[in-house]
Amino acid sequence: MPQASKALNLVLWMLQILAAVMFLYVGILKLFSAPMLVRGFAIIGLGQWFRYFTGAVEVGSAVLLLRPRLAVVGAVLLTCTMTGAVIAHLTRLHSSPAVPLVLLVACVIIVWGRARALLG
Repeated sequence: MPQASKALNLVLWMLQILAAVMFLYVGILKLFSAPMLVRGFAIIGLGQWFRYFTGAVEVGSAVLLLRPRLAVVGAVLLTCTMTGAVIAHLTRLHSSPAVPLVLLVACVIIVWGRARALLG
């Protein structure tokens, strides 16, 4: 394995672990009805079922990020989730989308790096 590939793999693993920790934390907060998140999803207007759904996607995808062959699947799911989060912050919550945007970029990098490795 060339040196560049080893470095990329290390960076991707660091991103995957950090993202997994973040999504696991926030997903659990959603599933256990943290008041701030309950209010936020009320403002979004899709119902609290959507908070539970999003929390389950985040927790499940966090686990996938830590599985080498499934990391790209988790990152794709989280890319979709964070795209929705950025849109929700801009259009409904009227708050800074900085955190979901950073997580979105991290997920896109993971998708790019891991899909590249899977495809050869």
